[in-house]
Amino acid sequence: TKDDENINSQPFMRWRDRFDFVMEAIQKAEHETGERKGHYLNVTAPTPEEMYKRAEYAKEIRAPIIMHDYLAGGLCANAGLANWCRNNGMLLHIHRAMHAVIDRNPHHGIHFRVLTKILRLSGGDHLHTGTVVGKLEGDRASTLGWIDLLRESFVPEDRSRGIFFDQDWGSMPGCFAVASGGIHVWHMPALVTIFGDDSVLQFGGGTLDHPWGNAAGAHANRVALEACV
Repeated sequence: TKDDENINSQPFMRWRDRFDFVMEAIQKAEHETGERKGHYLNVTAPTPEEMYKRAEYAKEIRAPIIMHDYLAGGLCANAGLANWCRNNGMLLHIHRAMHAVIDRNPHHGIHFRVLTKILRLSGGDHLHTGTVVGKLEGDRASTLGWIDLLRESFVPEDRSRGIFFDQDWGSMPGCFAVASGGIHVWHMPALVTIFGDDSVLQFGGGTLDHPWGNAAGAHANRVALEACV
């Protein structure tokens, strides 16, 4: 599960209270299932110092993963947080909130393909890339190009995917592509075909909207994924 990208520490939901309540639920779920669980705790904050404070607290309460809005928070702040996570044994989930302000208009701004490369250079373990079959913008060819740029060590020229020259990433660590936004269990065959099994599939409203409830929605996601992989 994850925090919403727009949640940081508003008056109706202070970050420390949210972290504590979430970890209580995670520990309960781990005890009941015998499985390792996690929740992306959003540490995005007005200053890097405040972000580190929240990250340290997440580590203190044994959270395995935190989250950052890398465009809203800034690239230098993201690089520092990525280094901190690497040094402290935590995962860093990256959300692309605010990207549409930068990449949506074809006549100015920065293409998301470039923002994808910048994130890989800056650091992070997961990055939202769109879904092809969900509600977010991005055709299949372009999205596959973004996925390759994130996780492959060598990306050959493929102009159909917007890759105009060979790119050798050498030993630069890769990043998991995240499909999230308007997807549900019936999209699973297409998602597995497009993203493969080296990816993260996030079902929010598509889980909660199950006619039998949230737990049934989560169970349906798992059954469908295991059937498709």
